[in-house]
Amino acid sequence: MILMSRIRSLAALAAFVVLGVLVGPPANAEVRIDITRGQMKPLPIAIPDFAGASPQDGRIGADIARVVSADLERSGLFRPIDPKAFIQNAASLQAGPRFPDWKAINAEALVSGKVEGGADGRIRVEFRLWDVFNEAYMTGWTLSASPQDWRRLSHKVADAIYKRVTGEDGYFDTQIVYIAESGPKNDRKKRLSIMDQDSENHRFLTDGSELVLTPRFSPSAREITYLSYFKGVPRVYIFNLDTGRRESLGNFPGMTFAPRFSPDGNKVIFSMAESGNTEIYEMNLLTRQKRQLTYSPAIETAPSYSPDGQQIVFESDRGGGQQIYIMGADGSNQQRISFGDGRYATPVWSPRGDLIAFTKQKGGQFFIGVMRTDGSGERLLAEGFLVEGPTWAPNGRVLSFFRESPSDERGRGQVVRLYTIDLTGVNERVLLTPIDGSDPAWSPLIP
Repeated sequence: MILMSRIRSLAALAAFVVLGVLVGPPANAEVRIDITRGQMKPLPIAIPDFAGASPQDGRIGADIARVVSADLERSGLFRPIDPKAFIQNAASLQAGPRFPDWKAINAEALVSGKVEGGADGRIRVEFRLWDVFNEAYMTGWTLSASPQDWRRLSHKVADAIYKRVTGEDGYFDTQIVYIAESGPKNDRKKRLSIMDQDSENHRFLTDGSELVLTPRFSPSAREITYLSYFKGVPRVYIFNLDTGRRESLGNFPGMTFAPRFSPDGNKVIFSMAESGNTEIYEMNLLTRQKRQLTYSPAIETAPSYSPDGQQIVFESDRGGGQQIYIMGADGSNQQRISFGDGRYATPVWSPRGDLIAFTKQKGGQFFIGVMRTDGSGERLLAEGFLVEGPTWAPNGRVLSFFRESPSDERGRGQVVRLYTIDLTGVNERVLLTPIDGSDPAWSPLIP
């Protein structure tokens, strides 16, 4: 199953053919954003419509520019300039930027692009990023893909711009899986759902006849592991996004919770309650053999691997309250790392390996926070009546989580929404969903 996923990933990658990578000389004092600062001024960037070789190509080009603009604006690091202010039009821009026209509207960066349909039915999309102040070319490339993949091409353009300007990998060509919720508080219908990171291309993966919880992506981004109550019995499943099929990891004698893939995709880690005791186990997906990693009379749950697969972070109440611990991937050297006030839960290791995100409860309030892997440097980013379930974007610079509003004594007024926030804590955004949403999980970059 894992091998086939990798083969499908290679096939998907082949659908996007790189025709040329353009590399320009570095400019003096070039456009750059330091994304580690707590407060920053978004970079003014001009993104005209991509020119089209035909009216249809032109429509796709306008749509691509719109999506690129929206991606970059949502990051909080860029401020797309209103197209009404543009002096040079998209057609003449193909011959090269008239930099004084862009300086006149205070643009510091400029994107030019074009779309051309080919005889094979595919579209060829080219873009270039310009440093307006230094009148210099920064980066660009040309890609070819099917016309229906224009949104993915847009996200790839935005990722390339983000990386060139910030020095960090982008996160726009990704998806988010989550639990869609509907119905009264005491009888919620929960469905496995997926969408692009910008809330587009939404679809329900399950019909709501079974309760589903804790979805998580595989490293290939093509499989999801989750917990489902089939006929009232909790089981861990793997759902294949390419085939729509699901597979049970097996029937376990107790309750199973919080399944999550290992970084190499060959194992799943989860907690299981047996005879009233909850411990952490890992299962090898090739042999279907499971191994117990913790041995404690306390509740051990919510395990998450480090990016190199060498360590595991988890929560435990062995010290009398919920706290965060780390251990070796084999269960060795278990040690507590959280020592602040309150209770800590749902720890998730950053893809960069430098931070651990968590949920914290203190004084009747909930918080989303991050700390270093030794427990130092704790910072709280978001708070509310109930905020929970942090998940990392693949670049390790943005988090998603869910927030629930309080309901009255009859269960009315409850709203559950998904949000994103960056590590500065100043760019909190709502993720739009058709109905209430909880427990998000962010995919890796899509192959």
